[in-house]
Formats: sequence, C-alpha cells, structure tokens
Amino acid sequence: MSPTEPNVVLRGGTSPYLPDVQRIRHVFDTDDTLKLLLGNRYEHYEPTAENELHQGVPLRVFRWVGSTKPAE
Repeated sequence: MSPTEPNVVLRGGTSPYLPDVQRIRHVFDTDDTLKLLLGNRYEHYEPTAENELHQGVPLRVFRWVGSTKPAE
C-alpha cells in the first residue's frame, strides 16, 4: 500500500466541516487516536477492531469519541 492511499474511514461525529468525501483518508498510525482540527474544535476518533471495504480495499474503522476546543 502506498503511504498516501486511504487506510481508514471515520464514522460518527457532528462536525459540519467533515464531509463524507473527507472521511476516507490515510493516517500514519492506525493504532493511535486521531485528532483532527475542524473549524473551531478538535474532533477525536479512536480505532476499532472493525474493517470496511471501500472499492475493494479494507479500511480500518475509526469511531468519533468527542471533541475539544484548542487552548487559547
């Protein structure tokens, strides 16, 4: 797999800044919590044991676990 090929899919959350096309992405460490800055907050996603096929490629499912505001 190329280092830029998608390897995860993000599920859940309420951010209007994360459209469906951006939920399939590449992350460096698929065993670590993902923290994305979207709008005025960080959205946190944790890896699950689930996989989902996308165009014949298995993607690890990350589930939304919450959000935090950046420190000022």
